[in-house]
Amino acid sequence: MSPAPRRVQDIDPQRLALLNAGAAQTSTLTECLAVDFAALMRSAVPEVGDDALASIGAIAGTGISKRMALAAGLIRGRLGDGAVTRLQQHQSDTVRGWACFVIGANPALTLEQRLEAIRPLADDPHFGVREWAWMAVRPHLAADLKAAITLLGRWTASPSDRLRRFASEATRPRGVWCSHIPTLKDNPEMALIILEPLNADPSRYVQDSVGNWLNDAAKDRPDWVRDLCASWQRKQDSAATARICKRALRSID
Repeated sequence: MSPAPRRVQDIDPQRLALLNAGAAQTSTLTECLAVDFAALMRSAVPEVGDDALASIGAIAGTGISKRMALAAGLIRGRLGDGAVTRLQQHQSDTVRGWACFVIGANPALTLEQRLEAIRPLADDPHFGVREWAWMAVRPHLAADLKAAITLLGRWTASPSDRLRRFASEATRPRGVWCSHIPTLKDNPEMALIILEPLNADPSRYVQDSVGNWLNDAAKDRPDWVRDLCASWQRKQDSAATARICKRALRSID
């Protein structure tokens, strides 16, 4: 088996053609970054029109998060919010990612409706779609933080580790490729109804997210994180809790 390409230029041209045609899913971040959005949009939603294709082609060199949001905006402008159903059923993970951002851009949704709409994409089998899902709705979570934490607290009881992880990852105080949430940097205890149920989660996918959440918090409230981890480890003689706490404290211990 050939090693996964580390640079866009190392991707096999036939493989890239499949990705751009929406006939295959990406398997690495490098492939995600290599997708030609204009070519993919022409294949997946040709009725979006030449102007939209030109607009998305014009920003091919910009960051992928900006391109995802613009692609979704162009599709939504032409096809409306009903495009979500079609997009989220597409074979291409990038197209399903556009569905996330269409949901994020819909001003008519309440926070509860938005989370319900994003739920199947947050539980998508593809790692990339799951990342786009929380990124697309995070600004709405930050804007109504108390309600968001209450709603996501319920997700921590889901049998799906993808949904449990979403509850943690979407509310990280600092996060990755996203704006920080200053209120949670100052008051991380607000999120305990999410963190506490996950403090011995059996899934490493969830453990990593909770550990990273607390590592974010430790940059502003190190003593709070130390105390919380000590409390968890007193109550939980668990390898999962120990792993979470080691990850949480890695920047301060």
